[in-house]
Amino acid sequence: MTIREIAKLLNATVCTGESRLDEEVETAFASDLMSDVLTLKDTPILITGLCNVQTIRTCDMASLDVIIVVRNKKVTEDMIELAEDDDMVILSCAYSMFKVCGLLYDNGLKPLF
Repeated sequence: MTIREIAKLLNATVCTGESRLDEEVETAFASDLMSDVLTLKDTPILITGLCNVQTIRTCDMASLDVIIVVRNKKVTEDMIELAEDDDMVILSCAYSMFKVCGLLYDNGLKPLF
């Protein structure tokens, strides 16, 4: 599944990373606990409702570069600047984390474990 297909499926806004929308992804992980995120390596997509610069910094440290922000949280300019510096993709959508996970799973995205 491409990031573009994910954005369309979730009716998401692309906040950063427009040039990467045709990249394929296979797995995702959902969490609001950044301590859990730090245990991951090379997972293409993080689904989270935590919407602040620490999310971007944590993803950078964990080598995660595609973030879906759920629950209609507003991505800040500071987040966008940090993400652009690290060539990250941020999508923002109004759906709950549960709905996003279900939609992505039903459309072929695999869980990390």
